[in-house]
Amino acid sequence: MVASVWEWLRGKKPLVDAFFAAPIMVLSVPTMLGGAYGMGVRWYGLMTVLLTVPLVLRRTYPRSVFAVVALVSFFQCLAGIEPVQANIAVLMGIYTVSACLPFRWGFASALVGLVGAGMAAVRYSSGADDRKFAFVTLAVLVAGVFVLGLHMRTRRAYLRSVEERAERLERERDTEVKMAMAAERARIAREMHDVVAHNVSVIVVQADGASYAIDTDVARARQALGTISATGRLALAEMRRLLGVLREDDDAGAFAPQPGVAEIDDLVEQVRASGLAVDYEVDGTPAAMSEGRQLTVFRIVQEALTNTLKHGGPRARVCVRLRYAGDALEIRVTDDGRGAAAFDDGRGHGLAGMRERVAVYGGEVRAGPRPGGGFEVVAEIPVREEVAA
Repeated sequence: MVASVWEWLRGKKPLVDAFFAAPIMVLSVPTMLGGAYGMGVRWYGLMTVLLTVPLVLRRTYPRSVFAVVALVSFFQCLAGIEPVQANIAVLMGIYTVSACLPFRWGFASALVGLVGAGMAAVRYSSGADDRKFAFVTLAVLVAGVFVLGLHMRTRRAYLRSVEERAERLERERDTEVKMAMAAERARIAREMHDVVAHNVSVIVVQADGASYAIDTDVARARQALGTISATGRLALAEMRRLLGVLREDDDAGAFAPQPGVAEIDDLVEQVRASGLAVDYEVDGTPAAMSEGRQLTVFRIVQEALTNTLKHGGPRARVCVRLRYAGDALEIRVTDDGRGAAAFDDGRGHGLAGMRERVAVYGGEVRAGPRPGGGFEVVAEIPVREEVAA
């Protein structure tokens, strides 16, 4: 409730300024009724009104209000009218200009105040010592109000910068959350593409083989149907695991670990069972790699084998070779099929997904037709994390 009232008052500057100007009018009434320092009540009241009423707009029009009260005080001094309590409006004007406007305007208002202090000391003091004391006193008041105004302006600027920084950080945080969500969706899309494309390709190949062998070789057709069943169950399990990460309110249940380099043997056996001849070689000593890098290696091999199944032709032969050399792993998948000449509908994301995965770890991918026929995919991935100095 207090915050709501404060926010409402911040938008009603004249009302707040009138609240601060009202005590000057109230304090002037007893003096006016008590004789007004020897001057007429009419003059005292006129000077009070002329100096106090403009203060209602001092923050709305700080320069204009200060100019009005300074001119009123200037003519008051020239006319020899005694100072009134409302002359404090000059100091309030200096403070407002210094606090609300750039430094040059605050400094100019302070200079005007010093000129006014000198005129008041000469006009209303008798004797050199009294004039000097009056001028020093008034000058100290003017300087103090000027410094206070500068301090408040700096403080307000700092608070505004803090608020803007907080708002900017909040916007950046929201943006980062959205980017992270988009990246997660893209990762899941790539995973879904790899899983679905590979397993569906295996199912299609096995289904074609079963349809040809069902009349002549029942045992082989039954084996193909068993492979279709197992592949379908595997695809469903992986799809459930990937889609499970999208459930916001389901914290229970552990997901299966991501496949890695060790699972490439099973992948090769699965592809061989589908009828594709696959040679698998590992050169060098396998290096320890993070789970993310192992998943990248597995998906590259899986995608390359899937492309061979889809585009290589019925008698294609593929060779998968992992070569560990120093701090890098080279993945080379080559086939002798017709993948380079196969029809491409332009909707595949396999090669683009490979490049995205490998680029995360500072590697590179080359894919294209082989000079002697067939297709080749070569990827190089650093096996160790780079530590920034």
